[in-house]
Amino acid sequence: MADETGFQLSGSAPERYEQYVAPIMAPFVTAILDAADLSPGATVLDLACGTGFVARAAAARVGPTGRVSGADINEGMLRVAKARAPGMYPDIEFTTASADELPHQDASFDAVVCQQGVQFFPDLPAALAETARVTRPQGRFAATAWADRKLNPYFVAQYAAVREYVGPEVEQSYEAAFSGTPDRLTTLLGEAGFHEVTVHQVTFGIALPPLADYGAAQLSSVPWGQAIIDNGGHEALAQAGRAIHAHLKDHTAPDGSATLPFTANLVTGVR
Repeated sequence: MADETGFQLSGSAPERYEQYVAPIMAPFVTAILDAADLSPGATVLDLACGTGFVARAAAARVGPTGRVSGADINEGMLRVAKARAPGMYPDIEFTTASADELPHQDASFDAVVCQQGVQFFPDLPAALAETARVTRPQGRFAATAWADRKLNPYFVAQYAAVREYVGPEVEQSYEAAFSGTPDRLTTLLGEAGFHEVTVHQVTFGIALPPLADYGAAQLSSVPWGQAIIDNGGHEALAQAGRAIHAHLKDHTAPDGSATLPFTANLVTGVR
């Protein structure tokens, strides 16, 4: 999902990421691919592809005459991505690569997409310059990054739990997830050589299963959950999940499930 120092998963966390995070991302995948304006036969790069759910959806859109590549620095995520995409047409080429050093020729892609990755790149200007290099003239770039945390009740609750069970030292790492602001993305994309840059917020109501269990399971699939386990063990993770549920009690149904709004910034540009 992201680059070398920003978002790293190890062990079985990538499998849990695919299980517990992909459902939250699903409507945003549709939005980002709509914004990329893919057509049959297009060549597409899924940048910071994670477990490949955007790449798989892109492959379905470009069809057998198209070509889809995925790049991510995290080999565990790519292992899951490759396992989830057997025998797809077109085949998806997954490559271990940093966003600021892509192993692709100039102007290789009709479109580059990046789902919830730009905010974690250690050197975002360099990553966007590299993105511009591999995008053909008049090709499109589309990315999502979470909007202000206050617009995302689930993340407000999760942040409170992370602070409680890890401590304030995790604050800077967690806040990075919300650093893809419209002003920052617009400015840096322009400097990288993109034009017709637009940013707008997209919001979807996403149905989540009972939060007491889901909160802990979803946390276990992201770095902050591992920090909780390292700090207090698996019981602390379970307690954090219950804290998320308690924080969101006014939003939950009698069975503990909830439909919550998730809001992201969707940025597009033309090379």
